[in-house]
Amino acid sequence: MNNISKKLSVLEKIGYGLGDFAANLIFQTLLTFLAFFYTDVYKIPAGTASVIIFTGGFIGAFFNIIMGVIADRTKTRWGKFRPWILWTSLPFGIAAVLSFLTPDFGISGKIIYALLTYFFLVLIYSANNLPYVALSGVLTGDMKERNSLSSYRFVAVMIAQFIIQSLLLPFVLILGNGDKAVGFKNTMLLFAVVGVVCLLITFLTTKERIIPAKNQESSVKQDFMDLSKNGPWLVMLLVTILVFITLSLKGGMYVFYFKYYLDPQAQILFLNDIGFTSFIERVNHSLTAMGFVDFQWPMDAPTSAFSLFNAGGILFMIFGIMFSKPLADSFGKRNVYITFIFLSALSLLAFNFYSRSAVAMVFLTQLLHGFIYGITIPLLWAMIADVADYSEWKNNRRATATVFSAMIFGLKIGISIGSALGAAFLSKYGYVAEEVNQVPAAVEGIKLSVSIYPGFIFIISAVLLCFYVIDKKMEIQIETDLEERRSRF
Repeated sequence: MNNISKKLSVLEKIGYGLGDFAANLIFQTLLTFLAFFYTDVYKIPAGTASVIIFTGGFIGAFFNIIMGVIADRTKTRWGKFRPWILWTSLPFGIAAVLSFLTPDFGISGKIIYALLTYFFLVLIYSANNLPYVALSGVLTGDMKERNSLSSYRFVAVMIAQFIIQSLLLPFVLILGNGDKAVGFKNTMLLFAVVGVVCLLITFLTTKERIIPAKNQESSVKQDFMDLSKNGPWLVMLLVTILVFITLSLKGGMYVFYFKYYLDPQAQILFLNDIGFTSFIERVNHSLTAMGFVDFQWPMDAPTSAFSLFNAGGILFMIFGIMFSKPLADSFGKRNVYITFIFLSALSLLAFNFYSRSAVAMVFLTQLLHGFIYGITIPLLWAMIADVADYSEWKNNRRATATVFSAMIFGLKIGISIGSALGAAFLSKYGYVAEEVNQVPAAVEGIKLSVSIYPGFIFIISAVLLCFYVIDKKMEIQIETDLEERRSRF
């Protein structure tokens, strides 16, 4: 194998990270707002929305496996994975915009339109994102550099997440002048343009260095046989599914939690006490004085509280990410991940015990959870890259995209299940879209969906990781052995 340079420049790390920034402008929108968009904006019944999200996600997940096989066998002057980032950048932007349009086709037509556009989006997303994540496994063979690359990448992810979870609803209200349907269309158009530009930068600034020698190429059947015997891969597949069930379930339900569970008057008092309301009033007054009448921050308390809640959590996640690399270098990725995913679970469980007026405690717990969970964020994908190395180390064959495609299969399955569960819980507990006074069962179901359910799923993830054998000692052994083996080619 060729391993020209294990050291990555800051420019290449930033360029690679921009690819995830682009993807997460769309991914985080799906994770956080798709159920809300379908039920409260496009007026599709919650049960039907659940079926659309679940079915579309499964189709995307299985296409991911196909995409992994295709990407591993792509041969161009740009490499295996980079060209797919180039080829799919514009279609990805178009698919994102189409998925958040609201044509009035009647209820049956709306369902068909939502189904087709969501299917199109998840297929294009797979064709773009699978090669992108696999690219991290061939930029360098140095595991410490991989930890660093993951940190850069996930700072970009957190910035995108901050924009979506903190600013998307205000953007929607501002760019739609109060009309959420128009606002979603205009906001997604803006995100699509920015995303296409970022993906092109990723293509231009990265270089594939780890290239399988011809005598190490294998059949599709052999690649999947190798996976079936790869214990760490199986553990990471299950963990990935569970983690993304949790993220999509709680992420999609927070907007309902603020709108229907937390007491509106308590939210107003909290925003007043911390000075947020007066700050926003000054901002809006300044914008009005400058003539920007149409760009006023909405004064709706749940929207502001929800945005501030997400912003605080994300800022503390970024702070947590900064500790990820030094902790992983010292103690190994596995041990750090087990510890902090378990602590994240405990912080989620705490939400179940807060009254509807305990807004300050909700915010403090979110900050704590953000910091703790932030430490785990870069480790998941760095561990998956290590699984690809483990497979090569054991079998003398490398199938980077196939390994990553199986993991993204798990990610898509997790998102599909988690997002569909959110919509299904709304339906099961008797939620009625836009109804100010929800039945008590619906309110309780919303609370459980951001606390007990996701908390226990995280605990199961921590237990599973105890069976992941690639500890700190094995990481060093794999890296040393592969470096020696590659130097022969």
